[in-house]
Amino acid sequence: MTGKATVVKNAGSHFLLSLLPEWAPFPAVLRGKVRLSGSDATNPVAVGDIVTYSIGSDAYPAASGAVSETARATLEHPATIISVEPRRNYIIRRSTNLSRQSHVIAANLDRAFLIATLYFPEIKLPFLDRFLVTCEVYGIPVTIVLNKVDLFREDFPDALADFHRIYESAGYPILETSARTGEGIAELRSLAKDHVVLAAGESGVGKSSLIRAMDASLDPKIGKISLAHLQGRHTTSRYEMYPLSSGGFVIDSPGLRGFGLVDLEKEEISKYFPEMLRVTDNCYYVPCTHTHEPECAVKAALDSGTVSPERYASYLGMLEDDKKFR
Repeated sequence: MTGKATVVKNAGSHFLLSLLPEWAPFPAVLRGKVRLSGSDATNPVAVGDIVTYSIGSDAYPAASGAVSETARATLEHPATIISVEPRRNYIIRRSTNLSRQSHVIAANLDRAFLIATLYFPEIKLPFLDRFLVTCEVYGIPVTIVLNKVDLFREDFPDALADFHRIYESAGYPILETSARTGEGIAELRSLAKDHVVLAAGESGVGKSSLIRAMDASLDPKIGKISLAHLQGRHTTSRYEMYPLSSGGFVIDSPGLRGFGLVDLEKEEISKYFPEMLRVTDNCYYVPCTHTHEPECAVKAALDSGTVSPERYASYLGMLEDDKKFR
């Protein structure tokens, strides 16, 4: 039999699928020719992808498509992923600093939670801005989740105010959270309800702690499902979706050390800075790189404060060398 399901876990060449919104994960492997397709991506199948699969075992109930605990426990041969449906959107990044390959983090998202902290670890604005540009490219709404605010709000009020100034003036909502105190957790649940959301950020910002705070029954570091054939050398960098008891699904991703832009011409980059896009039509020269041209509306907005110098510096960094997007 064949069917369609959503990828809810990626552990290298092994996967778990489920017929969302029903949560009944079952194992699958990738057919070789899908894995070796012409894409530059290191992973042709990502969490959130809708795939066509085939099953050659009667262990699966054909009527509902659900997989019982007994069937999962006794299954000898997993399903086979035949093809990937066209993606509605996705988050993609360059795999390494100088690599031509790319990596799809997650697909078919309703929203992304870009999780950051001002300190513990210290924030890196260029990383945030590259992630935000990618969300703009693929039309993914993003909420900046500023975590661990209980650790720095009182000691660093000016830094906190500056962060709000930079990103709220660009048009991005900021939600202050603390997994320890519970601040902002109800708002996260509300944003995720009935949606598929990605939780992403650099290592140490508290993604897993926030997910556990949203649903105490979850443990992203250990996982609720343990299948012997899912254990492999890629399991430490797994991507996994979890159902939230309050409704919706959240995708946990490994901490990212860098974020390189993919398939984006330098001339296009400014279009994905919302605060720059608002004034670009007023530039005297078309096209305008917003670097050296006279009568540039973006540079005028920079002088007036409607474009922040921090975001403009990130923009210049993206222009300088597309092999060093980190």
